[in-house]
Amino acid sequence: MKLLRIFMEIIYMVTNEIQAEDVSRVFETSGIKRPYQDLERLQRMMENSDIVITAWHDRKMIGIARAVTDYSYCCYLSDLAIDIDYQKGGIGKKLVNLVREKIGEECSLVLLSAPGAMDYYEKLGFSKADNAFVIKRVK
Repeated sequence: MKLLRIFMEIIYMVTNEIQAEDVSRVFETSGIKRPYQDLERLQRMMENSDIVITAWHDRKMIGIARAVTDYSYCCYLSDLAIDIDYQKGGIGKKLVNLVREKIGEECSLVLLSAPGAMDYYEKLGFSKADNAFVIKRVK
């Protein structure tokens, strides 16, 4: 675990060693559509990610950014979730910026957005792309 920053009482950490229960609670309270009830799957998601950056307030996880990358060309931002009580406070933007710092300038940062979050990502500097393809998961 590596302590990154303290910003307005929010502690940001880079670690894959987090509890599935913490991730589950953030996913559930953020509104993101993830299998938050499946703790074993959540634990695998964290353990097999290249980058996991979390935000904490008073020893409670309140946000997470999770990404898969080659650190050379591209990085896929798999999850960006902030507890609803902490949304609109700059935590998501901070998490994205910390991911960008970790991957460097050679990497593109890409993601798939929920329809309701399209405007949010544009505000963070993402460009909308019309050339993506997806084979959806079965479960």
